[in-house]
Amino acid sequence: MRVAIIDYGAGNLRSAAKAFELAGATVDVTSDPATVAKAERIVLPGDGAFADCRTSLSALPGMDEAIERAVKTRGVPFLGICVGMQLLASEGHEFGITKGFGWLPGRVDRIRPASAVLKVPHMGWNTLNAVRPHPLTRDLELGPQGLHAYFLHGYHMVLDDPRDLVATADYGGPVTAIVARGNVAGVQFHPEKSQRLGLKLVSNFLDWRP
Repeated sequence: MRVAIIDYGAGNLRSAAKAFELAGATVDVTSDPATVAKAERIVLPGDGAFADCRTSLSALPGMDEAIERAVKTRGVPFLGICVGMQLLASEGHEFGITKGFGWLPGRVDRIRPASAVLKVPHMGWNTLNAVRPHPLTRDLELGPQGLHAYFLHGYHMVLDDPRDLVATADYGGPVTAIVARGNVAGVQFHPEKSQRLGLKLVSNFLDWRP
């Protein structure tokens, strides 16, 4: 399985590549649209602000078009990680309004925990609560006694269609953790830092046949 992890200057690329290699994939960390266009799986990581990530990705000549053709025309499975997931939304509301891919209609808005004790950004380990079954969460131990995922973010996706929501985390209220529609999926947490949960999710992504 050949996986393209897109290098646009945002994300922990080495750790992400290692996680996919441990799961048995051949990994290309790349900023080359031709490599992305030929991949069997595409992964878009992301750290930082929504607007900065969108601008940096669009600055790679031909990359937006290569992603669009591979994912929407050829049906290549796609996984967004952290801000890479947020870019799937229609728009981000961080430092103004920035257009996203629009593949999962909705917006990316600031987390607003019900308790003032909970700080933003949301940083640390949380369990996940399943909203609906999905191949990405197959055989994952979810729920209050389940495995933990590592989060670091101040914004999350607010979906227009609740059917796109796969799992949430609890941080003074539900926080979007996993989303999916068709051959497109995203995780707000960092699977490359999430130990057993993360490695299993990566393996499930490689096995996924949407």
